[in-house]
Amino acid sequence: MLAQISMFPLGKSSGLSEDVAGVIDRIDKSGLPYQLTAMGTLIEGEWDEVMELIGRCRKLLLEKHERIYLVLKVDEQPGVTGKLRGKINSVEKRLGHQVSK
Repeated sequence: MLAQISMFPLGKSSGLSEDVAGVIDRIDKSGLPYQLTAMGTLIEGEWDEVMELIGRCRKLLLEKHERIYLVLKVDEQPGVTGKLRGKINSVEKRLGHQVSK
């Protein structure tokens, strides 16, 4: 399964990087493959382990903030792994050059 999440506290107009860094640290320590982007984070793994991790990240933000914003997208294809990089590789192969810089 490949999940994309964006989560951050509401009610702050700026200075979100500390909160986001805490969430990314939690994801990094999980051992699951992930990719940080400017608009969200991709995480690859089995449903239960990814959802448990997202729950821990959610709780981390709720320890400091009374309201958070969370967007979750899921591409679930049981038994298929390597999607984190595989989808990009497929596009690059068709184009004949690297697009990720």
